[in-house]
Amino acid sequence: MDLKDIQNLIKFVAKSGASEVKLETEDVKITIRTGSETETTYVQQVPMQAQMPMQQAVPQAPAPAPAATTDAPAAADENSKYITIKSPIIGTFYRKPSPDKPLFVEVGQTIAVGDVLCIIEAMKLFNEIESEVSGKIVKILVDDSSPVEFDQPLFLVDPS
Repeated sequence: MDLKDIQNLIKFVAKSGASEVKLETEDVKITIRTGSETETTYVQQVPMQAQMPMQQAVPQAPAPAPAATTDAPAAADENSKYITIKSPIIGTFYRKPSPDKPLFVEVGQTIAVGDVLCIIEAMKLFNEIESEVSGKIVKILVDDSSPVEFDQPLFLVDPS
């Protein structure tokens, strides 16, 4: 099982609402747990002589969504004119390429298609997240070095 298959499995589990999934093959054992602030993935190499059948946990009911506040409709109307850039993967969000380098983007900065906005580290791989839209950064929704989930909003961009 290669890294791309593992990343796709993590995305699938995040979308499905399952709280835990275990997958065992001849050479890899993976456990993915969700439902907390961060998602945890364990990958363990299994000795080749151990022959284990593939297992998958039964999805449990998702946790109830928190109650909406009265400010939510006003905020949604205000942000509706902006494009939301979301995380394509689960990992750790970084605003700069290394601690001694400048930030990729800041609020008020104009960006173009293909500009690197941030890095998301997933399983010791640093993935540059590029903009798919042009515009001006209105808001950065995630703190530096914070864990992010699949499809979590990262930036608000004004396309005008």
